[in-house]
Amino acid sequence: MKKLIFIIIFIIPSVTYLNAQQSDIEMKFGGRIMYDMSAWNSGDNSDNSYGSEFRRVRLYNSGSIYGNVKYKLQLDFAAGNLSYKDVFMELSEPLLNGNIRIGHFKEPLRLEALTSSKYITFMERALPIAFAPERNTGIMYHTTIGDKISLQAGGFLEANSYGNDKELTNKLNITSRLTYLVMNNEDNLLHIGVANSMRDNSANTYGFSSRAENHLGTKLLQSEFTGVEQTNILGTEIAYVRNRLSLQGEYLRTTVSLSPEYYSSEYELNGYYGQVSYFLTGESRPYKSSYTGFSRVKPKNNYGSNGKGAIELVARISKMDLSNAGMGILDSKTIGVNWYLNPNTRVMFNYVMGELSESDEFGITTQENSLMMRVQLDF
Repeated sequence: MKKLIFIIIFIIPSVTYLNAQQSDIEMKFGGRIMYDMSAWNSGDNSDNSYGSEFRRVRLYNSGSIYGNVKYKLQLDFAAGNLSYKDVFMELSEPLLNGNIRIGHFKEPLRLEALTSSKYITFMERALPIAFAPERNTGIMYHTTIGDKISLQAGGFLEANSYGNDKELTNKLNITSRLTYLVMNNEDNLLHIGVANSMRDNSANTYGFSSRAENHLGTKLLQSEFTGVEQTNILGTEIAYVRNRLSLQGEYLRTTVSLSPEYYSSEYELNGYYGQVSYFLTGESRPYKSSYTGFSRVKPKNNYGSNGKGAIELVARISKMDLSNAGMGILDSKTIGVNWYLNPNTRVMFNYVMGELSESDEFGITTQENSLMMRVQLDF
């Protein structure tokens, strides 16, 4: 709490001073608060479990210096400890007709991961998010060619919550992404893309765990590979918006390559999701850019007086298939409704049905059903 108070006291006067004194330096301050409540039931346990948490509590400061140097500092306090999210510097308009970003930021992999948590359609991102971290420390080049094509490519090191990899436990990860905006007019938007991430594992391990899209729920799927030389993640993505209707889907295939002395030299892990949303009140899901995905929904009429805000109905199916490695299949189905009181305030309701099958550890099917609610504010 002392750290939070210190940062607030430090940043706000700095912003006020710089805005007043230095026209060549522009700064912006903001943050987000997301508070979740959940009730869920797992397996044969007939009793419900209940929980609540501050899912995200973040502050950020971003800006530009003399027009062609940008920066962002975003810190998270939700877990009770300070952690870095975006901490980077960016050189705009360099010789290669693009931008160079250095620091701790999102790897260009997965459209849903690149879309801010303020603007994602569901309370939690879909199951395939577990295949790789969202952010790492590195350097990236990104550019847009015309109004249609975008390219991002970079080298990254696996980093801790402070953006550090002092022991160099992993070699360089090379991640790249290419997207094409097929159409973008008043009524229709169609975005397609492909990404690839080659990840060397000098630590010889690769693993992750996954909940059924309930951050307070049980970790149903566990994976751990040893003797790993390299992992390769191939991703495809598509998003379509037509007025009130929005469709989005992604497929990811992760190939885990082991050292030659292991009996099975390679495993293929698969994941995908497909989602749909529809605004009862006539709004449309706004697209910002290839690298940042979708943006802020602005209700036609804010809540209050005669306005009721925006109402969005949502549904999604997602899957992670690790059966090739004998670790099971996790399926999740979600339905929900989002209420946008105004552009900066949202209330979300999700009902998630998760199922783990073909698990070597249990040999049975495990189910978890969750009812969740989020109150969200950003500024």
